[in-house]
Amino acid sequence: MHTEEAIRTRRAVKAYDPSFQLSREEQDELLQLALLAPSAFNLQHVRFVEVSDPALRAQIREVGWNQAQMTDASMLVVICAQVDSWEKNVRRVWEGAPSEVQDYMAGAIDAYYRGKPQVQRDEAMRSCGLMAQTLMLAARAKGLDSCPMDGFDFDAVGKLINLPDNHVIALMVAVGKRAAEPKPRVGKLPFDEVVIRDRF
Repeated sequence: MHTEEAIRTRRAVKAYDPSFQLSREEQDELLQLALLAPSAFNLQHVRFVEVSDPALRAQIREVGWNQAQMTDASMLVVICAQVDSWEKNVRRVWEGAPSEVQDYMAGAIDAYYRGKPQVQRDEAMRSCGLMAQTLMLAARAKGLDSCPMDGFDFDAVGKLINLPDNHVIALMVAVGKRAAEPKPRVGKLPFDEVVIRDRF
């Protein structure tokens, strides 16, 4: 599917065919494509928790407003971020670059993040959003559908997936084959209202 078509036809689909299954290889290919999205300073904050255990999915659905896509979609991904990646992985993510580049980036990253917990969290969340959108477009390009979700008890899901203390959950994405056509787009605000030229 052409990129423009994938963007125009991507919808937040709620109803999935539970009999449709993606193979592990197909799921991994989607996740590998999503991981090509950019991340701040190349820190690669994002961690995908791909939930395949049916019992765990059922538990997530219980704390997720009983949203059917959490169990019915072929794939459910909890998109998390390692908030302290700026400190823990700085040398790893620049491995292979010239040593002067590595040193420069290590210093710049430290100056940007140290002592700034809101910046650390904000950057991690932005990276999660980029990865989530890339995952959804990769799925659509393969004729699949998806649904981004933040309607769930974040603390409860964190406990269910054993979320480490230095991680946060940003959202979930369900991927699969739609079981019903999405409703028409409604309430789109005018282009000239949401696109500002130069200044508000």
